[in-house]
Amino acid sequence: MQVDALRMHPAPPPRVRVFATSDLHVTLGFLGSVDESDARRAWDRIGDFPSFRSVTGSFSGIEPLGHPGKPSALCAMVDDGREPLAEMIAEARETLLSAAGAPEDTRPPLPHMTLARIQRRAKAAERRQALRWADTIDVRAVAFTAPSVALYTWADDRQDRLFRIVERHVFDS
Repeated sequence: MQVDALRMHPAPPPRVRVFATSDLHVTLGFLGSVDESDARRAWDRIGDFPSFRSVTGSFSGIEPLGHPGKPSALCAMVDDGREPLAEMIAEARETLLSAAGAPEDTRPPLPHMTLARIQRRAKAAERRQALRWADTIDVRAVAFTAPSVALYTWADDRQDRLFRIVERHVFDS
């Protein structure tokens, strides 16, 4: 995913980890803790979805996601581009999760890009500080292009970045 003009100032408070630019993505389906062979079986289905196409768009704002009383993710919510991404998620998620043997996800599609995570061990005051910090980030002028889908796994060294791309499928122009 290519993201233009994303600036997160001031610096995040303690117990907040900002994602590296290379880690930014919109999730079509979270496979969770599955074996590599199961993830690859799902990936083998990636060409089966006629709605898959390059999407450009923008964001409406930052929202905390996760448990309502203890949110863990600070996410930029897709505004322009929401409909085609929601369509892609709705079309692919069940098939991909099933092919990987991952649990079903019956929630409505929610196109978003996680920008940062609040650490699990954050205390209530640190969570409130993280939410106040997220409120200072204006993403409304940020544009993105999603020209492909990718299969991600954890990075070998998670100090610089959390994920690494295993395979990528670039959409036809």
